[in-house]
Amino acid sequence: MARGYDFNRIEVKWQEAWEAQRAFAVTEDPARPKYYCLEMYPYPSGKIHMGHVRNYSIGDVVARYLTMRGFNVLHPMGWDAFGFPAENAAFEHRVHPAKWTTDNIAYMRSQLHRMGFSYDWSREVACCDPSYYRWNQWFFLKLLERGLAYRGRAPVNWCEVCQSVLSNEQAEGGVCWRHTDTPVVQKDLEQWFLKITAYVEELLGDLESLTGWPERVRVMQRNWIGKSVGAEVDFPLADGGSLRIFTTRPDTLFGATFMVLAPEHPLALSLSAGTPQESTVRDVAARMRRADKTLRTDATAEKEGVFTGAYAVNPLTRERIPIWVANFVLMEYGTGAIMAVPAHDQRDFDFARLYRLPIRVVIQPPGEALGEGERLEAAYEGEGSMVNSGAFSGMPSEEGKLAICQFLEEQGIGKRAVNYRIRDWLISRQRYWGTPIPVIYCDACGSVPVPEQDLPVILPQDVAITMSGGSPLARVEDFVRTTCPACRRPARRETDTMDTFVDSSWYFLRFTSPHETTRPLDPAKVQYWMPVDQYIGGIEHAVLHLLYARFFTKVCRDLGLTTVSEPFTNLLTQGMVCKESYRCPEHGYRLPVEVDKHGRCTECQRPVEIGRTEKMSKSKRNVVDPDDLLERYGADTIRLFSLFAAPPEKDLEWSDEGVQGSFRFLTRVWRLVENRAAWIRAALDQSWDDGVHSDAVRALRRMTHQTIARVTRDLEDAFHFNTALAALMELLNALNKFQEELGADPPEAGDLAPPRRNRVLAFAEGVSALVTMLAPFAPHLAEEGWELLGHRESIFRQPWPVADAALAQADTVEVVVQVNGKVRSRQQVPRGTGEDRLRALALADPRIQPWTGGKAVRKVVVIPDKLINIVVAA
Repeated sequence: MARGYDFNRIEVKWQEAWEAQRAFAVTEDPARPKYYCLEMYPYPSGKIHMGHVRNYSIGDVVARYLTMRGFNVLHPMGWDAFGFPAENAAFEHRVHPAKWTTDNIAYMRSQLHRMGFSYDWSREVACCDPSYYRWNQWFFLKLLERGLAYRGRAPVNWCEVCQSVLSNEQAEGGVCWRHTDTPVVQKDLEQWFLKITAYVEELLGDLESLTGWPERVRVMQRNWIGKSVGAEVDFPLADGGSLRIFTTRPDTLFGATFMVLAPEHPLALSLSAGTPQESTVRDVAARMRRADKTLRTDATAEKEGVFTGAYAVNPLTRERIPIWVANFVLMEYGTGAIMAVPAHDQRDFDFARLYRLPIRVVIQPPGEALGEGERLEAAYEGEGSMVNSGAFSGMPSEEGKLAICQFLEEQGIGKRAVNYRIRDWLISRQRYWGTPIPVIYCDACGSVPVPEQDLPVILPQDVAITMSGGSPLARVEDFVRTTCPACRRPARRETDTMDTFVDSSWYFLRFTSPHETTRPLDPAKVQYWMPVDQYIGGIEHAVLHLLYARFFTKVCRDLGLTTVSEPFTNLLTQGMVCKESYRCPEHGYRLPVEVDKHGRCTECQRPVEIGRTEKMSKSKRNVVDPDDLLERYGADTIRLFSLFAAPPEKDLEWSDEGVQGSFRFLTRVWRLVENRAAWIRAALDQSWDDGVHSDAVRALRRMTHQTIARVTRDLEDAFHFNTALAALMELLNALNKFQEELGADPPEAGDLAPPRRNRVLAFAEGVSALVTMLAPFAPHLAEEGWELLGHRESIFRQPWPVADAALAQADTVEVVVQVNGKVRSRQQVPRGTGEDRLRALALADPRIQPWTGGKAVRKVVVIPDKLINIVVAA
């Protein structure tokens, strides 16, 4: 008796079966091709959201499909478990970060189990576990030995209330993200760095090999590295000393009419000291330093500057030029100082116009003259001929770059130079919930690394979490007080913890040997599994996480732990999940139920903005709860909708109707399988009748094999999950229509006489193919359906279906009809139509009569199934 699509029963049943069978646990198997599929692991925030569901559903389809293709698939999961949000939550909820994190992991793990993702949970890692962060500390010591970790001073965003360094994101708008009434200040602190710049050329050059990455991600990484070839030039200061600048355009040196310093530059304040501008420069520079650096360097951002009162001397023209401080120059680029050539740099041009500074043309475009600088409407930034450039005038600008660099070196006032935008990685954080940095400070010995045998340096649990006063670790005397390992005198521990990007920079390597206790990685296992074949995650991690992961992989290679130089062969950056938001001017974002039928807020009756589609976010009040959907529709429906609604790399717009449509489709599949399972079981041991197939049987078999070919192509080529699912929906429609051919009563096993046998076999072939190809998308339903069809082994132990090329061919083909080599018509004809028939059809085609009428046909060239060319007299 039909039971209907009871997704709760089905999903719980198969999740328990997979867990009991350890269905997704894998080990190294040299006899099988490996495939490492990985989604970026989550921060344990408390609950998974629809972005998680989409990301992990994409990875699960890939993993399950390739398992069915015969690959040995590694598909692990873990937790990016350190980080400041846990401290913030601990303070707000009066719970220890360790408990908050552990509880969240437990709940999110149960949610992922409920979704049926095919993770090898035996490899689970959590970065807050000492068995993991011990190796963070080990890596730090190895980097320290090689001079790749060092301590130095650096300007940082600093909140006086928190007594802590803030990231740029936490200092947005120049105020602390937790204390919005507290301005962020720049403060020089002793910090720990990792020398990523030692690998900068390799990080840049190896991008060319990453052909499986989106081009925009590679461009973002190139821009972040920011290699520039040019010259460093010393500009004498009018009152003594010099100012070094970096420029990519030494050919424009004669056009420099003023200098610009970054507000963070050491000379920004000292040059104005004792002048009437001193207080103004100090106040303006402080405000500039607080501004978001991304906004400061935006080409469209408003330019702002202040004159220091000091002058430099252009070393080539010998004229005095003013020195300004401006918001669009960063200390991180070059030397933090630039020569401004407003005629040939748009930012300099905008600034010069704003403050009425001189503009001098020194490069003329090919074939035209720019005229006087004051008459320019925009900067000319291209190449051309040098003018107003002394002995270099008349030179092509590219030639002039080399000539001026040679002149600078001969005069001892400059040199050729390569500059990078990227800076060494600052990993110090004045926070508690992170990996302790394994360094001890001794008054006699200085900085002393913790001996390897003393690792891990355990993060203490008995810590009071407050929102001010610097790192909580600094107040834990039992942690801070220790003994110098070199001289055995009293000493103190480093109380900074590591940036959490350290955790995520090698976790993918740890998954290959998560239980290794004598070293961070087992080289043999890394050799088998690495690199990751498919990495999946958000575009927001396109720069820092991926760059740091590439850096760590190269470090591990040089430590002899792996032989690979790049961690991720292919990268998919999935789009966001978006939904309409509703905003009331008085109350902000609200749920749709709080908007009345007139489009007004139910609380204040003010008109609301309706229909804005934005990323799902708690702050926008437009979040859809996966738990609620699981109860209403089941895991397979949620997975199916997230894969069908849009291509993986595009944003997905949430639709309640789309979810219901996915549920209806799965219900129809279930109904088909349940109602006709007896027919298919009866056909399991039957063979095809050699007699002629009916038209209906031929049509269904063609549809089945065409669908196999389409779905396989869509999964292999570019993860076109939405078009693959559309093909399965078409096959379902064809199977439902074909049921009329079967009759009412199912046959007994072995009681299938021809031609009925072929009809049942064609139907069984189609249903089996449908269920098998649906398995990566809706694994619970597919497992249950496969069992219902009479199979004992898991559907994921079945080989992926292979299309019969002959059966997949269409019955008709399009044949191009030409007259004297020019296309004049196209005809749909039965495949395999003979040459004589094709010739007759072409000559009788009314669409070619205007081109052949009244003319002698000299010959007709026929290429069967492709082309007919009629040659007529001119």
